[in-house]
Amino acid sequence: MPDTLAIDGGTPVRCTPFPAWPVFDETEENLLLEVLHSGKWGTLSGRKVIEFEQMFAEFQHARFGICVPNGTAALELALRALQIGPGDEVITTPYTFIATSSSVFQTGARPVYVDIDLASYNLDATKIEAAITPRTRAIVPVHLGGRPADLDAILAVAQKHGLAVLEDACQAWGSAWRGRRVGAIGELGAFSFQAGKNITAGEGGIVITNNPVLAERCWSIHNVGRVRNGAWYQHEVLGMNMRLPEWEGAILQAQLKRFPSHMPIRAENVRYLHSLLQAEMPGLVPLTADERVTANSNHLFLLRYQSQYFGGHSREEFLRAMVAEGIDPISSGYVPLHLSPAIRKTISGTPPVLPAAEQAGRETIWINQTPFLGSHADMDDILAATLKIQQAWA
Repeated sequence: MPDTLAIDGGTPVRCTPFPAWPVFDETEENLLLEVLHSGKWGTLSGRKVIEFEQMFAEFQHARFGICVPNGTAALELALRALQIGPGDEVITTPYTFIATSSSVFQTGARPVYVDIDLASYNLDATKIEAAITPRTRAIVPVHLGGRPADLDAILAVAQKHGLAVLEDACQAWGSAWRGRRVGAIGELGAFSFQAGKNITAGEGGIVITNNPVLAERCWSIHNVGRVRNGAWYQHEVLGMNMRLPEWEGAILQAQLKRFPSHMPIRAENVRYLHSLLQAEMPGLVPLTADERVTANSNHLFLLRYQSQYFGGHSREEFLRAMVAEGIDPISSGYVPLHLSPAIRKTISGTPPVLPAAEQAGRETIWINQTPFLGSHADMDDILAATLKIQQAWA
């Protein structure tokens, strides 16, 4: 007879928390104290942000980096540097965080949604060309959870039609496509350092590029339209104050130095859990591998939930049962943006029919990155909880 589920009063599989996040030590503390005592708290007077920009750009195989307060600002800054504005269209995925679309709206342009590929949950490159119109200016693929989108196919379409590619790499630090780290494979890339991200300063973001003209545009726009070596009140374009304070630059330096040691731990635990689920857990289907993805930040581990293997119980019931068994953080992920109330209030008319994204919105389960800094024993607990629930509901 199966054990009583914790949600029904039984003993949870797991009573100890997964590894704490964020990870920090005296390195962050010492760098913050250095900024404090320097009296140089802003990026225009200090060096920590500038140093981090250089460090992160080099880490991602790019020439230039421009830090901003968050990933949303990074996306908007990159779009403005591409001179996208009112009347323009930007092709992107509906299965992403709302900032991928809200940043487009902030420029006066309009997002055009193309369905996803259920093998990767990323933008389906085979469907992009049909969505291109005379107003299309750019394509914004999202490297969801750290898994790069099909950049070969996306860049081929972009080059054929003269479109820019802005990589939304907000979850893809260190991720690589055919050995090249993402972000500057297209014209520009945007990253986030928000509190839950694999590299974090609580908030923060960066735009990277290999294009010196775009880099200078980003620098000017993010610094209220100033130009390098210009006068203090010399404003050549309409810009914004998108500068990152030195405090965040200091923390991010420490986080980036530690990050390479975390990547293989996450990768090994994801590999191990993937193999466990494939061997022992019908009804929770991991995404298929793609050999062109040569590195993955593993910010998210995505699964497709098949209720018929769980006695017909809904995904939401399964998630509640998992949390009760001590498997947290786990969630249902995004609502596809073309169905989001905020987007529907902004774009008039009937929403497009995007069956793959809508299926993902119904059946996807996410496990975020923090458990994957643990051990194989932690992964065994995740499997044990799923088996316990499945047997109880059989």
